[in-house]
Amino acid sequence: MSSRQVPALNRCVALIAALALASCATSPVTPSPPAAVGPDLAASSPVAIAPLTVTPSPSAGSSLDTSPSLPILPDSIADLTGETTDPALAHRLPLAVLLDDNRVARPQSGFNSASLVYQAPADGGETRYMLVYGEGDSAEIGPVRSGRIYFVHWASEIEAAIGHYGGDRLTRAYLEAHDHERFTDIDALAKGAKAFHRVKGRTAPHNGYTSTTALRAMAVKLGGPPSMSAELYRRTFVAPGDPSALAVTQHIRIPYRTGLVEYRFDRATDLYQRILDGRPQVDAADDRPVTTRNVVVLFMSFRTDTRIEPGHSRPVVGAIGTGRALVFCEGRLVEGTWSKAGETAPTRLLDATGAEIPLVIGRTFFQIVPDGTAVRAGA
Repeated sequence: MSSRQVPALNRCVALIAALALASCATSPVTPSPPAAVGPDLAASSPVAIAPLTVTPSPSAGSSLDTSPSLPILPDSIADLTGETTDPALAHRLPLAVLLDDNRVARPQSGFNSASLVYQAPADGGETRYMLVYGEGDSAEIGPVRSGRIYFVHWASEIEAAIGHYGGDRLTRAYLEAHDHERFTDIDALAKGAKAFHRVKGRTAPHNGYTSTTALRAMAVKLGGPPSMSAELYRRTFVAPGDPSALAVTQHIRIPYRTGLVEYRFDRATDLYQRILDGRPQVDAADDRPVTTRNVVVLFMSFRTDTRIEPGHSRPVVGAIGTGRALVFCEGRLVEGTWSKAGETAPTRLLDATGAEIPLVIGRTFFQIVPDGTAVRAGA
């Protein structure tokens, strides 16, 4: 049994245990009345859903069965999505890239190839994205912007290579202190400059771009590891359900100061379509609508601080600790909590019993919102 098969088998056991306790798509979830979840959430009516099947990784000597239509080998399960892919791609070093969300930066490039996407409040009331690439590749990613400490802490969970254009004083100091210990730093304003380029048609600072090919080549040059460590935390995934048994529809509304993010569940594809300010978001890299399998809303404290860097009001997001979480998948909602014990600790999603909430195989968007944000979900 290979070194990767052992953690894969352990994850299979954990997956089955978690599935028996809680999932977005096992037994029907009856949303709590608004008073139980706060006045800001209008939950959808429960819809009967057939249980999903588990897609474990078979190992030598294991009695676990897999679906005959979806043969899965331990080395072919992608670390960040649970997708079946080429073993050469499944465990690559994750790439975390900071993206601009100023209105003049839209439409951005690279969403549909990312495994994970984070959106969180940033400077001046705007938001910023972090796109994380595992098995997927994009020839165009951008506009790339500067780092913020809470994004670096999320990237540290998977020891990613981090692509960015500089950062505030706190973030720059942190990146310098922990480079090659918790991540690989690829700074466009320093030693990683050759992995980035400026495009015509957009003005600085909204015109910095890169690609997964350029970032991976630079990560190797800077001494980054070739793959994600087998010892790091992986999420638990369950297989997609039968479309005929899924919720008919679901509409999620997530307001930010600079715009409204919405998701509409499509039963036929078992995906959420992402909508920005009333219009479907399109990835400029492939001209296709942006979709995701899972939407996770994390409520965190938020404030600004003028002491981090003189002359600037920098954002402070309470990404370490615990808080409220809403997990949406397959048109359903599971209410729970998030928990992150330290800077490099994983952000875990837990149900009311303390068990991990599995995600459905595929891409996940993490929407970080300030505590008290009026997130709404309904038909």
